[in-house]
Amino acid sequence: MALPFFYIAEYNGVQKQIVLNEETSRHIVQVLRMKAGELLNLTDGKGNLITCEIAEEHKKHCTVLVKETMYKAQSTRRVSVAISLIKNANRFEWFLEKATEIGVSEIIPLICERTEKEKFRFDRMQGICISAMLQSQQCWLPVLHEPTAFQKVVLQSGTQQKFIAHCDEGAKSQLANQQINQSTFILIGPEGDFTKEEVELALKNDFIPVSLGDTRLRTETAGVIAASLLCLV
Repeated sequence: MALPFFYIAEYNGVQKQIVLNEETSRHIVQVLRMKAGELLNLTDGKGNLITCEIAEEHKKHCTVLVKETMYKAQSTRRVSVAISLIKNANRFEWFLEKATEIGVSEIIPLICERTEKEKFRFDRMQGICISAMLQSQQCWLPVLHEPTAFQKVVLQSGTQQKFIAHCDEGAKSQLANQQINQSTFILIGPEGDFTKEEVELALKNDFIPVSLGDTRLRTETAGVIAASLLCLV
């Protein structure tokens, strides 16, 4: 049976004793009712897997002793998804959860011309990514950015393989038919799609126009399909 899995924000690689924060301590002691001598796993979301033994089962500051550490290399395939914020926060949170489980490396919430909502609770969204990382037993946490304007993202997108998924008619290929490189970046638009001007700006900056299928998808569904095609296929 897999050991319980928890997150710590920082690990310096040499600590022999770790005092966990109150939220994690309460879950270990009061929810799971774990006792001194039992084992658990920790990760810092940066590749470190730390197996520990509970030394003091305090509900506010549980203390654990480091028994073994292992570094798990990140996947060589790096996938960045820049996706518009959407009006229904629950649906955006669902996307964050699934993208983390799939193994996306970077998530950039986009502010586009037709983005309906710009409010973003970073701490809550980061917490959703952490929970999804732990649930899927991973040791790498996606880099989550603050919401960023579409133009800034496009102009600073670098030289990796870049795609824009949009619904306008015109020359587009299926993302599923693309030869995927080790480093990829995709833009996913809002519920009203990108504007013509946004698409033109992306194309001028070497983004390849792609389709995600023959049906019109919700923003968060498009994000998950794109993440799956880029990470898993």
